[in-house]
Amino acid sequence: MRGGLSRLLGARARLRWVHLILGGALLMPYFLLAQVGAGLATGGQNAFSSFPLTLATYAAALPLASATSVFGLVRPLSVTAVRAMCGVPGEQLAEGPARSWAARGRTSAWWTLHLGVGAVISGMSLAVPPMAVVLITLPFVSGLRDAMLGLGWFSTAASPYAAPLLGTGLLAGLVLCAAGAGALLARLAPVLLGPTAADRLAAAEERAADLAVRNRLARELHDAVGHALSAVTLQASAARRVLERDPDFVREALAAIEDTTRRTVGELDAVLGLLRDGDASRPDAAPAPTLAADLDGLLARTRAAGASVTAHQDPGPVGDWARLPAIASREAYRIVQEGLSNALRHGAGPVELRIRVHGGAETGHRELEITMTNPPAPPEGREPRTTGGRGLRGAAERAALLGGRVEAGPHEDRWRLRAVLPLAGGNR
Repeated sequence: MRGGLSRLLGARARLRWVHLILGGALLMPYFLLAQVGAGLATGGQNAFSSFPLTLATYAAALPLASATSVFGLVRPLSVTAVRAMCGVPGEQLAEGPARSWAARGRTSAWWTLHLGVGAVISGMSLAVPPMAVVLITLPFVSGLRDAMLGLGWFSTAASPYAAPLLGTGLLAGLVLCAAGAGALLARLAPVLLGPTAADRLAAAEERAADLAVRNRLARELHDAVGHALSAVTLQASAARRVLERDPDFVREALAAIEDTTRRTVGELDAVLGLLRDGDASRPDAAPAPTLAADLDGLLARTRAAGASVTAHQDPGPVGDWARLPAIASREAYRIVQEGLSNALRHGAGPVELRIRVHGGAETGHRELEITMTNPPAPPEGREPRTTGGRGLRGAAERAALLGGRVEAGPHEDRWRLRAVLPLAGGNR
C-alpha cells in the first residue's frame, strides 16, 4: 500500500508531474500562434469558444513544436530536465546537441510528446481540482446546490450526496493520469534521448583524447622527475664516496645536483600549470627540452653522476640539430633521457650513445635514429631486467606518436635501446 502511494504521490512522482506541467507551459507559445491561425480561418472565433476548436488548435500547435525541436539546444535542455526531474540515470541519456538527422528526429518526437502530453496534464491539473472541491463540498453548502453550476442532477436536492464520490474519483483519476504519463515519459526518455551511434563514437573519441592528454602528462612527469631523482641520487652517492679525497669532483657533483633540481622544478611547475589551466591538450603548451638546446647539459649531468658516456652525433642531411622538427627534437630528448636513466639505474660500465639522421632528398624519407648501449648489471642481487617499465613504455608511446618505434633488450652481450623516429616537414 505504502509503495503504491509512493509511486503515485512520492517525491519522484511529484517531480515528474512538475516536468509535465513544464511541458504544457512550453506548448503555450505554439498554441497561441496556432490560435491566431484558427482565428483567421474561423473569422475571428476564439479557440476556447468550443471544445472541437480547442482540440483543433492543440493539434495544429504540435507540428509547430516539432519543427522547432531540430535546433541544437533542444536536446541538451530536454536531457537536463529529464535527468533532474524524471529520475533517469545520466548514462542512459545523450550529451550535447544532436549530431545526426536520426538523432534530431528522435529529439523531435520526444519534444512533441513531452509538450503534447504535458499540455493535457496541465489542463487537467488546472480544471480538475476546482471541480473536485465543488463536488466534494456540494452536500454541505446549500448555496452551491442552488447555484447554476451546470452540474446537472448533482445540483438537485434528491442526490447531492453522490457528488463527493465523483469529486474524489476525479482527483484520483488526475493523480493516476499524472503518474502514468510521468512514468511513460521516463521509460521513453532513454529511447528518444539516449545516445546514438554517432554520440557514442564522439564520446569515445573524447575519452581517447582525454586519455592521450593524461598519458602525455604522465610521461612528462615520469621522464623529468624520474630522471632527476635517479641522477641526483647517484650524484650524491658518488660525491659522498669521494668526499675526502676528491673535493673537485664533489663540487662538480653538487653543482650538477643544483642544476638538475632547478631544471626539474621548472619542468614540474610547467606541467602542473597545464593541469591547473586545462590547456594540456596543446603539445606545445609548455616549454620542453630539445636535442639542440639541452642534450649537452643532459650528458654533462649524467657524467657528473659518475657514469661514463660517449656520445656520437651525426645530424646527417639536416646539418644541425636545431633544424629538426621541434616535436621530433622534444621527443628524441625524452627518449635519450629515459635511456640514460635506465643506464644509471640498471646498467654497469660505460654508456655509448649514437644519434644520427640518415636518408635525404634523394630518398624522400629521413629518420632520426637513437642507439644507446651499455653493459648489463650483474644478475646477483638484482631482479631480471625487462622491457615492461613505465619509462620504456613511455618512450615507445612517444615514438609511436611520430610513427616511429622503440626496441629495448639484450643485444650482443650488451643492453641496447634503439629508437627510430621518422622526420617529416621542417621546424614547427
